[in-house]
Amino acid sequence: MSINANEISSLIKAQIKSYSEALETKEVGKVTKVGDGIALVYGLDNAMAGELLEFPNKVFGMALNLEKDAVGAILLNDTKNVKEGGVVKTTKHILEVPVGEELIGRVINPLGEALDGKGPIASNKRRAIEKKATGVIERESVNTPLQTGIKIIDALIPIGRGQRELIIGDRQTGKTTIAIDTIINQKNKGVYCIYVAIGQKESTVASVVDTLKRYGAMDYTIVVAANASDPSPLQYIAPYSGAAIGEEFMFSGKDALVIYDDLSKHAVAYRELSLLLRRPPGREAYPGDIFYLHSRLLERAAKLSKELGGGSLTALPIIETQAGDFSAYIPTNVISITDGQIYLNTNLFHSGIRPAVQPGLSVSRVGGAAQIPAIKKTCGTLRLDLASYQELEAFTQFGSDLDDVTQKKLERGKKSLQILIQPAHKTYPVELETISIYSLTKGYLDDIAVDKVLDFEKGLHDFFLNSIEGKKVLDEIVSTKQVPDSEIMDKLINEYKKTFI
Repeated sequence: MSINANEISSLIKAQIKSYSEALETKEVGKVTKVGDGIALVYGLDNAMAGELLEFPNKVFGMALNLEKDAVGAILLNDTKNVKEGGVVKTTKHILEVPVGEELIGRVINPLGEALDGKGPIASNKRRAIEKKATGVIERESVNTPLQTGIKIIDALIPIGRGQRELIIGDRQTGKTTIAIDTIINQKNKGVYCIYVAIGQKESTVASVVDTLKRYGAMDYTIVVAANASDPSPLQYIAPYSGAAIGEEFMFSGKDALVIYDDLSKHAVAYRELSLLLRRPPGREAYPGDIFYLHSRLLERAAKLSKELGGGSLTALPIIETQAGDFSAYIPTNVISITDGQIYLNTNLFHSGIRPAVQPGLSVSRVGGAAQIPAIKKTCGTLRLDLASYQELEAFTQFGSDLDDVTQKKLERGKKSLQILIQPAHKTYPVELETISIYSLTKGYLDDIAVDKVLDFEKGLHDFFLNSIEGKKVLDEIVSTKQVPDSEIMDKLINEYKKTFI
């Protein structure tokens, strides 16, 4: 048998190639300083920003500061086991979180570990928590409504699928309630929901999960919780994990809604990490990149073009203000990033107007594009009626005599506010919202006492739901998205009004 030198040479080369591919190189460094959830590591010259680092005792961290002679890392789990002098390895992986439908109905931490006692997460799919937002060319304009089931929002501040709408107000004004009601209203609408709790008490998160279970909303919801007792690094990565989970649905051609509750606590957690990592403080001690922190998060909400499947990710960030000051640093930052805001007023809340939305300061920059024609047509003068009422109400405090026109405007305003009241977790389908607003704007409530408005509305809904003609009208609103013939509407409302009076 002859020996072919070329053949032997090619075999040796193939062996060397397969060996080098199997060989995994890891850079190794040492911990020089550790404390308060952060560690300084020497010797990781080629570490990437956002790279997952492996510390001793199965502790993981993320590279945040890439300095000339050290890497500043945040520690993501059991920080007590990290000591000075410990060996740190690079993983060549950006921090990832499990994604997919296997997470639905589960409560997880920002690393994708189960918190609900139902065993480990079964998903094999993972996504990097940080991702560049979808480009303008890959998007299409927001054109499909995301119904909240809350009359004042669907009528005056409509939210579209793919929009970013800020919920802002002082503590205890019902911000979380609006977010939870929006999730509850997505039942049977094909929208997957992700609720991200940042810096909340464990009892508060448990209460939210219990509410979602009670209304059957956990069947399409994922809860990501970084509680107040968790270290700042987990609170920092929580909203990015939520965005990655939502993006998986969006890129699969589905619709998703993600709620960040709340970004004020997220900014505080990031400020804490930045100061510990010796980044220079700026206004209110926040680092200079605090705007980029939230802009790169909220820009990931999008309505994709049909070529990319037409999926959407809608973001509802929540911001807590201090004494109604929404001109503070973090509120103004997030207002400028989002497509509008729902402003909740403390005085309205305490006077029993709930949800305590202040129409004058609330806006949706997507506007009528995210409304069905039926609602758009019926609520035409509603915002003006409420604005006139709030202006004129100030004059009534002087006790001066008012002319008939002013009295009528005040009465219409009171009734407008009254019909927009609804209890927590009681959401309305769009067809019943249309009936309520139609009866208000067409003057059917003008001779109804203010304290009887909600009774009138409840009876009117029952009348439409339980009569053959009424059901036809409701079905027509759902199927055509238009207001049915006004003669039929007027006839039915007048018919009910006789029985009510």
